[in-house]
Amino acid sequence: MGLHIVLFEPQIPQNTGNISRTCAALGAKLHLVEPLGFSLNDRYLKRAGLDYWHLLDLEIHQSVNSFLDEHGTDNLWFFTTKGKTIYSDVVYEDDSFLVFGKETAGIDESILVKYPKRCLRLPMKKESRSLNLSNCVAVGAFEYIRQHRFCELETEGALHRLSWAERELS
Repeated sequence: MGLHIVLFEPQIPQNTGNISRTCAALGAKLHLVEPLGFSLNDRYLKRAGLDYWHLLDLEIHQSVNSFLDEHGTDNLWFFTTKGKTIYSDVVYEDDSFLVFGKETAGIDESILVKYPKRCLRLPMKKESRSLNLSNCVAVGAFEYIRQHRFCELETEGALHRLSWAERELS
């Protein structure tokens, strides 16, 4: 599967642990971009990921610039409150990188201006500043998975391939 989740300078170990668990369950590759606000040996990080660590495909990048040097021409999608396009209004390519910024500041604006058509947002009330990082990742990741017909995931017993009308008629 070609889903990549990218965290630019994550700061909260519990969020990264939850995101690691989501990536492991979906078969997505997780890219952590340094500096990290915690140690990878952090007990909160491990606890949040529970027993999923052996399933995780993890890559560490030394900096945002090194990540962009390596992947800047790939199918990058930047999740930001500054995005004009709603995350579900785009078609995610087979190999897509969903990029998320650090919890306190998001993705640096100097990066966003380079990729204006690749900036996405999750709708929310104007009064809300932002959503939790691990929740945003889950929403974006599952939209990718949905568009790719739940590729290679356990769907036993699910009627995901039938629309409501098709189920009613059968």
